[in-house]
Amino acid sequence: MAGLSPDLRVLTWVRGYDRACLGHDLIAALTVTVMLIPQSLAYALLAGLPPQAGLYASIAPLVAYAIFGGSRSLAVGPVAVVSLMTAAAVGHVAEAGEIGYAAAALTLAFLSGVLLLIMGWFRLGFIANFLSYPVISGFITASGLLIAAGQLKHLLGLPAEGQTLVELGVSLWRLRADVDGLAVMVGGLSLFFLLGVRFGPPLLLHRFGLAQGPMDLLAKAAPAFIVIVSIIAVKHLDLTGRGLAVVGETPSGPPPFTLPGFDPGLIGALLGSAVLISMIGFVESVSIARTLATKNRERINPDQELAGLGAANLAAAFSGGYPVSGGFARSAVNHNAGARTPAAGGLTALGVLIVTMFFTPLIRDLPVAVLAATIMMAVLSLVDLGALNRAWAYSKADFSAMAVTIALTLLLGVETGVISGVILSLVLFLYRTSRPHTAVVGRVEGGEHFRNVERHTVITHPHILTLRVDESLYFANARYLEDRIYALASQAPQLRHFILMCPAVNGIDMSALASLEAINARLADAGIKLHLSEVKGPVMDRLKRSHFLESLTGSVFLSQHEAFESLSA
Repeated sequence: MAGLSPDLRVLTWVRGYDRACLGHDLIAALTVTVMLIPQSLAYALLAGLPPQAGLYASIAPLVAYAIFGGSRSLAVGPVAVVSLMTAAAVGHVAEAGEIGYAAAALTLAFLSGVLLLIMGWFRLGFIANFLSYPVISGFITASGLLIAAGQLKHLLGLPAEGQTLVELGVSLWRLRADVDGLAVMVGGLSLFFLLGVRFGPPLLLHRFGLAQGPMDLLAKAAPAFIVIVSIIAVKHLDLTGRGLAVVGETPSGPPPFTLPGFDPGLIGALLGSAVLISMIGFVESVSIARTLATKNRERINPDQELAGLGAANLAAAFSGGYPVSGGFARSAVNHNAGARTPAAGGLTALGVLIVTMFFTPLIRDLPVAVLAATIMMAVLSLVDLGALNRAWAYSKADFSAMAVTIALTLLLGVETGVISGVILSLVLFLYRTSRPHTAVVGRVEGGEHFRNVERHTVITHPHILTLRVDESLYFANARYLEDRIYALASQAPQLRHFILMCPAVNGIDMSALASLEAINARLADAGIKLHLSEVKGPVMDRLKRSHFLESLTGSVFLSQHEAFESLSA
């Protein structure tokens, strides 16, 4: 398994594992466990699955990642965006609550795991680069808004349906007369408390000079606290008897051994979604891992992360879970709590297992509205509408990709949104590179540097014209280059030498090579010689494998200064 490099990441850190590492990892695991349990229950609800599926997805996958993964800080498990994508994908093949729905979620996790492992085997981590930052940022922002909107039905106690903002809005409006006041009160109080804990500590720190550590711990433990308090309130106030929706019976015991479905029709229906979930989950996980690794002066191998995430998703498929990924909030907590090795993830899994085996009866009285409030607070950090302003100021093309991704995700669904964003990004890239930046340059007086004649005062020669190309040459921009050169040549009646300056040209494909041959022939007919300067080694190697250099009317110069001096002599 050379592609996974190394095969078992655990072997690189287990040899030096000692009591000090165990102590730090235990503290980190305890902190993350407190945070993970309410999140796993809430995200399972978001995915349309029973709450125990979230617990199951937080046990075996964490152990698998600890063995195969490369980051000591990345906390793998259920996350909001992947849970939303799971609900959208599985909702096309089964209805929530049906046996086939859970089986489809297992199959989705299996397909995601296999795809990630295949990518890791063939070292295809670079494929994730096709998901640009504007698309990822826009998709995550839109997903956060969709998730928050989707939880309104639980806060209001309404059986609303819909996968898009419009569908949810229409459904909620039609059911507005049936709002459950008790659910609104319980969910609203929970949301108010969580908002206070999220934004209150900075004010308290400033006013009373409290210690940062305890305040941070309070903020991280707030979801677990509100879960415990709400369960006690439901039990002692008999809120279920008053009609408050609760989680209900949750099976106790370890995760079951499950088998994903291998029906060709089911696999075909879920494969496209599995590709998107794998890519989105991988990009987010690697970004998180790299951010935290920088603080530890570690190096993250993307192909190793593919192996770790692939193993984690396969583990979820065979233990009653659903697709998992790295979560930023949990990973940051894991890092700040002092995790030394991936064993912290395995210890977290042990904590969740203990809860699953002995404490799930307590979850029966957990209000669904409280879980909805927990989800809404968790996704608050995903929404970054300010990114639209930054994109508009920096690049209108990137703004377009981000805005389209947000709009289509909200209006048409998560899969349509991200696919459209990727396609638009590629179209904009092709358009941008089809009209590469070029500049007529001249020599800076007293030096050997050449700069744009429109920006600097430079020396030129009436018989020489130099065009610098700031882009690789390929099929999309080959004809543009031809037109640009012909236009310049037609405006210079004394021209005898045309120099194509290529310091930024990293490649020339066959379409561009054919254009260079045509340019060379047409300029020769006009009595103008074509020269090249500052051609990079790999580009020159490819040109030598063609007949272009043999027919070139001019010369290839090592530097633009050499070309100018030689031709102007």
